[in-house]
Amino acid sequence: MKKMIYGVAGLALAPAAGYMYSRYAEPGWLRTTEVTITLKRLPPSFDGMRIVQFSDVHLGFHYTSEQLAGLAGRIQALNPDLICFTGDLYDSAVGSDAIPTVEVLSRLHAPLGKGAVLGNHDYYGKESEKIISILTDGGFSVLMNRSVPLQRGQERIWLGGVDDMWDGRPDLPRTLQNVPENECVILLAHCPDYADLALKRSVDLQLSGHSHGGQVRLPLFGPVVLPAYGRKYVAGHYVLGGGKLQVYTNRGIGVSVYPVRFNCRPELTVLTLRRG
Repeated sequence: MKKMIYGVAGLALAPAAGYMYSRYAEPGWLRTTEVTITLKRLPPSFDGMRIVQFSDVHLGFHYTSEQLAGLAGRIQALNPDLICFTGDLYDSAVGSDAIPTVEVLSRLHAPLGKGAVLGNHDYYGKESEKIISILTDGGFSVLMNRSVPLQRGQERIWLGGVDDMWDGRPDLPRTLQNVPENECVILLAHCPDYADLALKRSVDLQLSGHSHGGQVRLPLFGPVVLPAYGRKYVAGHYVLGGGKLQVYTNRGIGVSVYPVRFNCRPELTVLTLRRG
């Protein structure tokens, strides 16, 4: 009888324990993922280049500028050559933390610079221009349908970025208009499913976020809910077109809609590029 009582009590407590874990434990359990990406068109001088990607911070929705400061320390400790942010700095409107956020972003340094794009949530509060200013004042190049060269010695690659697929106006031809056809291109696109369009152009690697990896992933089932434009390339590394385009979708830092994560930890990605 006692075993039965304990068993029933355990079943009754399991949902509560699962909620406490997904609400208070896993959202703060940051994972650093190391990935090696081999690119055919990578110039020799960029072989071994380290990119640190973060995404989907969602400031204002269970994530603060103080937590962002801790994240910045983690990023800087990874010794990045390039830092890339792939959208959704804020969950909606900018709060009173604009100045502290700029100060934190300004602490991030990388020899090849810092690039960023906007996400759909950066448009929700109708303050996208303010968010662009925060990123810019924090030292990021906000790549709104444009590309910039990254130089090492006599060789270069290109870092491009498109506007958000959901609420912005992405324009890949405009982004690549000044890029020579034979040169290596890394593209920042908030929505990972933009890869189907990038595959048709001269892009080598796309870095994205948006999906949060599903945020809640059930064993044997996978992600419970996925957003539009984040349903094909949900999380991790993908190789498309026989290797013509590679995609990495970061699971994000913060949470959105529901303040929970389950079987889908927040992620910093370190991508080491190799020539091959």
